[in-house]
Amino acid sequence: MSGLTAGILSRQLRKGLAAYKLTAGVFSQNARSYAVIPPALGDEEKALLDAMLRVDHAGEYGANRIYAGQMAVLGRSQSRPLIQHMWDQEKVHLQKFNEILGENRVRPTALLPLWNVAGFVLGASTALLGKAGAMACTVAVEESISEHYNSQIRALMEIDPDRYTELLQLISKFRDEEMDHHDIGLEQEAESLPGYQLLKAAIQIGCKAAIYASERI
Repeated sequence: MSGLTAGILSRQLRKGLAAYKLTAGVFSQNARSYAVIPPALGDEEKALLDAMLRVDHAGEYGANRIYAGQMAVLGRSQSRPLIQHMWDQEKVHLQKFNEILGENRVRPTALLPLWNVAGFVLGASTALLGKAGAMACTVAVEESISEHYNSQIRALMEIDPDRYTELLQLISKFRDEEMDHHDIGLEQEAESLPGYQLLKAAIQIGCKAAIYASERI
């Protein structure tokens, strides 16, 4: 075999090995058939995860509608940039849960049409009370969502924190952002609204009812 032929064969062999490694790498990545949530180990775990995802999606959907209602009323006020900032983060949360529901073939709650209207009405009606009213609503809702995310984090830690690392990181990140919204509401004098405690309690009762229903319907 001539030196030229040997050189050509050597180069082709190297190319073949490189192509094999690339293909193997792609296959290895595709073999991990999930982005955030691994396959559930049994029907009970599957039902738990489906309920978690369904209610998280519903919560972020409702939060988006609340901020849409606030913007409809306060969109030309000095509060616009602040509300827009929080709404933009909620849009990212909702988009991510849209992706996760599709990836895991989890149906959203059948109550989305109701949350569409109820969220907008809640956001708009509290914004009609002024900035303090909108911020009081934000504090109440974001506190409820954060507490719910915390309960999910505890549940996942009890199941298997190693298997659900990505989901735990995602929920923790979103929880922290919701708490930032909560703190912003307090900084923007939500508590100065007359009847603040009564309004907050009423909204949080509604949030708990929405969570309960969205997990099951």
